[in-house]
Amino acid sequence: MLRYQKLSKNPRKFLAMTAFTVPEFQALLPYFEIEFNQHVAVYRLDGKVRQKRRYRPYKNSVLPTIEDKLLFILVYLKQNSLQEAHATLFGLHQPDANRWIHCLHRLLNQALAALLVLPARTAISLNLTEAEAGLYFHDGTERPIGRPTDPTTQRDYYSGKKKQHTVKNILLVHPSGRVLLLSRTVEGKKHDKKAADEAAYTLPAGSVLVQDSGFQGFSLVGVVMLQPQKKPRGQELAPEDKRDNQLIAQIRIRVEHAIGGVKRYRMVKDKIRNWKENFRDQVMETCCGLHNFRLDFRPWYYDNLTI
Repeated sequence: MLRYQKLSKNPRKFLAMTAFTVPEFQALLPYFEIEFNQHVAVYRLDGKVRQKRRYRPYKNSVLPTIEDKLLFILVYLKQNSLQEAHATLFGLHQPDANRWIHCLHRLLNQALAALLVLPARTAISLNLTEAEAGLYFHDGTERPIGRPTDPTTQRDYYSGKKKQHTVKNILLVHPSGRVLLLSRTVEGKKHDKKAADEAAYTLPAGSVLVQDSGFQGFSLVGVVMLQPQKKPRGQELAPEDKRDNQLIAQIRIRVEHAIGGVKRYRMVKDKIRNWKENFRDQVMETCCGLHNFRLDFRPWYYDNLTI
């Protein structure tokens, strides 16, 4: 069975299983423990209100320590294993693993909120000031899902770009790689520009927003839009336009790096097999928060840009 005490002695394997180093894990642990203790003081694992008995782990508990509980949910997000396989890895039965997953995932999300690393979910909560005018990036990212059974839902979630059924989010990213805003999860068929329009976020006047051609026609008041030029139909781009596009691509790679950082967690990269209501949206928020938290310990460094 997988246990923190043993896994933490192998830093390379610990990083591979959780996407966190041991010091990063230990920095997150106190916030997670606070949320867990507050939860079990009122509720049982099944979500029902606790009566007389106070929470106390059983002597033969398969997740005896708070470290094991945090390890349990991080490994699940990182590996995206079947619940039956994940349960076997930690010595549980699948129904018990399911209850632990949904309980601990919610508490992990609350811990990340306490650390102020979760992305904003609405334009109002983004709350950027005029002093924060600068360079920003946004892009859409899709995640595969199982084929819906309803024919109408199938059409809505089928992405012609990915040739499969997907869900989509728009990410607004800071030059440091931090995800500032995560739009609500929408069907994969929806165009990037339309999803960005519906998110209705704004940036401080004087900012520069870097985007790809999927946002053709998207604009914000007082913001300069930096976007590569599309090749005219039946023609070639001029050499100077090609050079400009190459420079923009070198700048825009930061948003791709940020999305790749979030998708270190295979739960938001591979096909999502968890059908719990609203889980697809919440897990993307959690993985963005884990990515932002990791950047506090392992920041990315880029050459300074002049736009």
